[in-house]
Amino acid sequence: MKNNPRSSLLFSILILIAYGCGVYSFTGASTAADTIQVGDFFNNTDLAPANIGQTFTNSLKDYYQRNSSLSVVQDGGQLRIEGTITEYAVRPMAPVASGNSQQADAAALTRLTIGVKATYEDSLEPKNSFKDRTFSFYADFPNDQDLTSIQEQLEKTIFDQILLDIFNATVANW
Repeated sequence: MKNNPRSSLLFSILILIAYGCGVYSFTGASTAADTIQVGDFFNNTDLAPANIGQTFTNSLKDYYQRNSSLSVVQDGGQLRIEGTITEYAVRPMAPVASGNSQQADAAALTRLTIGVKATYEDSLEPKNSFKDRTFSFYADFPNDQDLTSIQEQLEKTIFDQILLDIFNATVANW
């Protein structure tokens, strides 16, 4: 089999381009930083479970460790993020007429909304920093289900989206 110099040159150029683009991963994380400090996210709501702040903080630390090459440190991180859980609301959605004038109309769905306000500081690229940016997401569930029986699952679904949004806004620069 004959080695084609043209294809070898093309392959070499592609390799150089891939390595020359800086720090990049397939998750989209692109930063020159090595460490991130994740401060506690405090619960500033009336309805949320008492441990929601700690649960969110731990989930955020895990997310950065799984999806980037950053090391999560206690102090002195090149990147720093902290915040507050600012919203935990349960609202009726999709009203349905009861068909009876003696009975109140009900909702077919109920929506759980969680909102987080985050402050991010990038000591290497200060232009990437932001203060008090709000991230929010929701999940709907049938009104005939009790919130306490599905609360953990709903919170995980909502957290997954908020974590992705925070990750994209910080190290993925999207």
